[in-house]
Amino acid sequence: MNIINCKTGWIEVICGSMFSGKTEELIRRVHRAEYARQKIQVFKPKIDNRYDKEQIVSHNQMKTPSVIVESSNDIHEQVKYDTEVVAIDEVQFFDNKIVEICNKMADNGKRVIVAGLDQDYSGKPFGPIPELLAIAEYVTKLNAICVKCGNPANRTQRLTKDKDTIIVGATDIYEARCRNCHEVYDK
Repeated sequence: MNIINCKTGWIEVICGSMFSGKTEELIRRVHRAEYARQKIQVFKPKIDNRYDKEQIVSHNQMKTPSVIVESSNDIHEQVKYDTEVVAIDEVQFFDNKIVEICNKMADNGKRVIVAGLDQDYSGKPFGPIPELLAIAEYVTKLNAICVKCGNPANRTQRLTKDKDTIIVGATDIYEARCRNCHEVYDK
């Protein structure tokens, strides 16, 4: 038997539509790492202030403390040398540099867990998620339940006609929809 005594890092991506449980799964993994007494840092983008300004909060009110950052560079600058697990929620809100930063952290032996929307409201790939999916060792794709027909929902329906790609909101602006019930408005 060969035993490797070096730190091995990796990237885990949790993705899906809104209301599919991405943040809940991220928090579950963070809590398991805490139970294992691992050193953890959790980050969320400043733009996501829906439920709490300082914590990651799921739609069902699960919470974990986090560091608020404005950019992917802020994460890079704030990750401590001895951190073993780095968790990032709402990763779709960061620029594409987050891919390089996640890669470097994994290369340095850290477990990197990111969660985010894989599609925008129009059903197109969202932000850095496609690249993160391509380089990740582990991918978890979650589905919600379509509010129209009850089938598995992998899309996010925007309920307003606003055409900005990023509008932070919850049930006031978005619904989970399946492929057949999702309506695309011209951009």
